[in-house]
Amino acid sequence: MAHIPTGLVSHSRKVCNFYKRMIRHLESCCPDLAEFRYEAVLMRAEFDKNKDIKDLRCAKALLGEGEAKLRAGMHWNYLKFPESPGGCAYQRDHPPLDYILDYWDEMEKARYPKYFALREKRKKEYEEFYRKQYGEPTTHSGH
Repeated sequence: MAHIPTGLVSHSRKVCNFYKRMIRHLESCCPDLAEFRYEAVLMRAEFDKNKDIKDLRCAKALLGEGEAKLRAGMHWNYLKFPESPGGCAYQRDHPPLDYILDYWDEMEKARYPKYFALREKRKKEYEEFYRKQYGEPTTHSGH
């Protein structure tokens, strides 16, 4: 499943996200730490120069221009963290599904009596909620 942000995003949040992407772009482009820091300071000065703009239309236009410039000059090997969307380890480890615990042996369940007692109680509550919400399940006979 793709990472999809939900909700409204303020202009200041968009600028912060854009700044972070620009930093990642610089990290990708500048293998030397000293060169990266120099470029990052120059970029931060550009952001600080425009931080007091009161006209939101002008600010949105500047952000749009910056986004377009970033897209046009995006590094071919853009730095992504492994666990982030698009990273090499994103969603690599899938947590085991809950129903697997139903197949545990009784001796295994006996080691965790409180957990399995509460789990059975929650399962019954969920079944009651489901029946109340959606009614009794109907069986369809095949034709």
